[in-house]
Amino acid sequence: QVHLVESGGGLVDAGGSLRLSCAASGRTSAVQAMGWFRQAPGKDREFVACISRNGGTTYYVDSVQGRFTISRDNAKNTMYLQMNSLKPEDTAIYYCAATSVINLTPRRNDAYQYWGQGTQVTVSS
Repeated sequence: QVHLVESGGGLVDAGGSLRLSCAASGRTSAVQAMGWFRQAPGKDREFVACISRNGGTTYYVDSVQGRFTISRDNAKNTMYLQMNSLKPEDTAIYYCAATSVINLTPRRNDAYQYWGQGTQVTVSS
């Protein structure tokens, strides 16, 4: 089993920055690609970004391209999401996810087997 814990959320003004972290523990050798998803009130959970095991492949949803950067440090079993130029529409609970399926860097939430509990990001206008 893989346990994921997010941190780094908070309240920030529009235009500000936050860095989210996702620490993995347990059977971390099984972790392949990892991703970030978010869910705003009254909306479905949506894909934000994902990264392959070696970090060589990344994908972003169009709305965060150029503002957010996903990265990971496998030695620390930690994934990051650097969020710059934040907008009020980025307000959501942010979840990290991991998959044990090899050779995939999926953007669908049903492709991930492990999920964190979420961290709240609120951007004020």
